[in-house]
Amino acid sequence: MKKSDEERRRPADERRDSDAKRLNAAISKTLALAKPPENLTVSEWADKKRRLSPESSAEVGMWRTSRTPYLKEPMDSFTDPKVHHIVIVSSSQVGKSETINNIIAYIIDQDPGSILFIHPTTIDAKEYSKLRIAPMIRDCKSLRSKVADPKSRDSANTILQKTYPGGILTMCGSTEAHALASKPIRYVLGDERDRWETSAGKEGDPWSLAMARQITFYNAKSVEVSTPTIKGASAIEKSYALGTQERWETRCPHCGEYNEIVFDNIRFEKEEGSLGDEKTYKITSLYYVCPSCGGISTESEMKRQPSKWTAYNPDAYERNGTRSFWLSSWVSPWASWESTILLYLQALGDSKKLQVVYNTRFGQLWEDRGDIEDEDSVMARREEYEAELPDGVLCLTCGVDTQDDRLEYEIVGHGHFGETWGIKKGIIIGRPDSQATWNGLDEVINHIYRFKNGIGLPVSMTFVDEGGHFTQEVRWACLARQGKKVFAIKGRGGMDIMFTSPPKKQKIMVSGTVLGTCWVFEIGVDAGKTLIMDNLRVKTAGPKYCHFPRNGDYGAAYFRGLLSEHLVYKEKSKNRWQWEKIPGHERNEALDCRNYALAAAKALSPDYDMLERKIRTAKPGAKPAGLIPSPKNSTTAAAKADTAPARKSRNNFYDEW
Repeated sequence: MKKSDEERRRPADERRDSDAKRLNAAISKTLALAKPPENLTVSEWADKKRRLSPESSAEVGMWRTSRTPYLKEPMDSFTDPKVHHIVIVSSSQVGKSETINNIIAYIIDQDPGSILFIHPTTIDAKEYSKLRIAPMIRDCKSLRSKVADPKSRDSANTILQKTYPGGILTMCGSTEAHALASKPIRYVLGDERDRWETSAGKEGDPWSLAMARQITFYNAKSVEVSTPTIKGASAIEKSYALGTQERWETRCPHCGEYNEIVFDNIRFEKEEGSLGDEKTYKITSLYYVCPSCGGISTESEMKRQPSKWTAYNPDAYERNGTRSFWLSSWVSPWASWESTILLYLQALGDSKKLQVVYNTRFGQLWEDRGDIEDEDSVMARREEYEAELPDGVLCLTCGVDTQDDRLEYEIVGHGHFGETWGIKKGIIIGRPDSQATWNGLDEVINHIYRFKNGIGLPVSMTFVDEGGHFTQEVRWACLARQGKKVFAIKGRGGMDIMFTSPPKKQKIMVSGTVLGTCWVFEIGVDAGKTLIMDNLRVKTAGPKYCHFPRNGDYGAAYFRGLLSEHLVYKEKSKNRWQWEKIPGHERNEALDCRNYALAAAKALSPDYDMLERKIRTAKPGAKPAGLIPSPKNSTTAAAKADTAPARKSRNNFYDEW
C-alpha cells in the first residue's frame, strides 16, 4: 500500500496507531467467531436473551426468572458439570415447557451439540415445533442468526429438524425406533414421559434407546419432563425416585417452618347451587393451614413468602448426577387456588375428570380404585325403605344379565344428579330360549313400584344382555317387548368406548332364516364400571350416592358381585387398563346388572325436573302420564294387588350365588 506524503510526514507513533486500528478492523469479524461463549447459567442466559413469543405465552416480552423462581434451580442444574440427568415432575401452568425451551435455546447459543427431543407422538413433535420452537427462534436475535431461515431453500431447517453451527435439533415421537437407535447424540430431552409408548416398535423402551446414543459423550446431559399420571405405572415417578427428590417448600409466616403446599393443607368453604341438572359452586373462604403450627394464611400471603428447594435424597447428586424436582400448580403465578378448587368440585364423582385435576393441578399421582371400600363396608350402608320406592326416586330402569340357565336382573331408581337407589334384585330360573323364563321377566318389568303415598312408577326402560349362547333368542324376546322399551344390548370393552351409543338395527337369525330385525344398543361396559365405582366412592347421600335397601335381595352375595372387579394396569397390552375379577369374587352378575340399568337410564335421558313435578302434584285417582295412581279405596291393597306373586326360592337361590 502506498502512503501519501501527508501520512509519511505524520509522526511514527501516529502511523503505528493507525495501522493497528486497520488491523483490528480487518480481524474483528474473525475474532468474533472465535470468541468463547459467555459464562452464563441457563437462567442468566434467559434473563438476558430470551424473548417470550405470543404463540406460547400470555406475557409477551423478555423472560424474567423472578416471575417463576422455582424454575431457576432446574434450569441452572443443566449447566452444573456434575449433573447429567434432570427430572421434572410438574403440574400444568407452572412453566415446565419454557424450562425445556430455555435449555434448547441455551444449547444452540452457548454450548452447541446435537439434540434429540422426544415427544409422545410425531404429531405432538410437529405441533411443539410449530407453536413453540419456531416462534422462539424467530423472536430471539441470538438464535435467529444461527438457525437457517425456514423460508429459504436450505433444507437444514424443517419442522422436525433444525440445523445450527455445532449441532442439529431433531424432534420425533416415542414410537420412531429408527430415530432413537442411530447416530450419537449429546443431549436427549423428553417431554410428557408418562404419555410415551412403552416400546418403540419392537425395539424396546424408547428412553433406554435414546440413552444408548449418549455413550460416546463424557459431557452428555438428559432432561425428562412430565405431568404425573397413575401411581405405580408412571415412568416419570420412577425417574424422580432415582434423583435428589426435591420439593418446592414455602416458609410459614407464623412459625417460619418450610413445607410444601399440598391439597391436604388447603381448606375451603363453599356455597352450592344448580343449573339444570348440573351443580354449581361458589368459594366463600379459602386458606392454607400450616402442618407445622396450624397457622392460617391466605393464598396471597403464601405466594409472597420465601421458598426453596429441599432435597429428600441429596446423595443422588454425587452418586449418579441426577437432580429431580416435583412441582404443583399451588405455587403458579397463573393458576389461582380458587380455580383449582372449582375444578376439583366439578370433577367429584367422575374419576377421569378427577384424575386430570390431581395430575394437572395438584401435581399428584392418581391412585385408581385405591379408596374403594370393601363389600362389608358398602353393605353396611343399607337403609330401611318406607315403601318400595323411597323419596327421591324419579325414574326406574332394569338391567338384565343373561346366563345359559337363568336371567339375573336389577331394578334401579334414578334421581337428580346421578343419585341412585337399588329397588329389586333377583333371579329368574330358566333357559333364555324358554317362553316361561321371559314370562318371569314380564312379571318384574310390568309390576308397578309404589311410593309410601301409593303413587306408582313403571319401569321406563330395560336393557338385556344379548351376549352368550342365546343371542338370537334374546333379540327375538326383546322385539316382542319393544313397545315396553325392552332392548337387547351388546357390551364392548375398552376404556375409550363410550358408555352408550345410538342403537342399530340387527337381524334375528334362526337356523339360517331371518325372522326380523330389532334395535340393539352398544354400551361401553368399562365406562359403566368406572361410573359405578366412582359413585360407590361417594359417602354422603346426594349427588352420585348409591342407596341400597336392607332386605334379602341385597345380601352379602349381591355386594360380593357388585365389587367383584378392579382396574388392572397391563403394560404390554393394547388396552393397558382392564377390569379384572378380584380373586375370590367369581360372580359378577350384580355388577353387570347395575351397569346395564345405568346404561338404560343414560340412553333414556329423562327430564328429571318434569318427573319430579308430576310426582309431587299427583293425587290418588288422577292419571298423570308416566305415573300410576293408587286406587281410591286403599293404597295398601293397590300395592298388594300390583305385586307379582313372589317366587319362594328366587332370593334364596340368589344368595347361594
